[in-house]
Amino acid sequence: MKRLLLSIALIAAMPLMATACGIGEMSADGYENAPVSHVHEHVVMGDASPIPFVVIDVRTVEEFKSGHIKGARLMPVDVLEKHFADIPRDKQVYVYCHSGKRSAKAAKMLIEHGFTRIENIQGGIEAWKDAGYEVVH
Repeated sequence: MKRLLLSIALIAAMPLMATACGIGEMSADGYENAPVSHVHEHVVMGDASPIPFVVIDVRTVEEFKSGHIKGARLMPVDVLEKHFADIPRDKQVYVYCHSGKRSAKAAKMLIEHGFTRIENIQGGIEAWKDAGYEVVH
């Protein structure tokens, strides 16, 4: 009986968890600013994360090659609009750059084009590395 009640509670909570993480501060432009620790938890969980997500790196090709978050997709901010069709609308979308300026621009662009589950990783890859989290090449 306890297992059944727990299952029902988890199923009931899924839509709430899937709509937005709700961890970070909401920007005036309509996206959240997510702390690196929050995003790291999801990256570590991968496909087991209760909130389906994608990580988008909006830096240049050269910056991406110098080290990026595992599983991140490269979509430089200058050509991001060309990739809108490749970005899932049914997943949480985390965007990052070097320190947060370009990813804030990208997050705003995504919101303006109808994306609703956008989070800018606070401090970008620099904050990620400062926290001691792994980058891949």
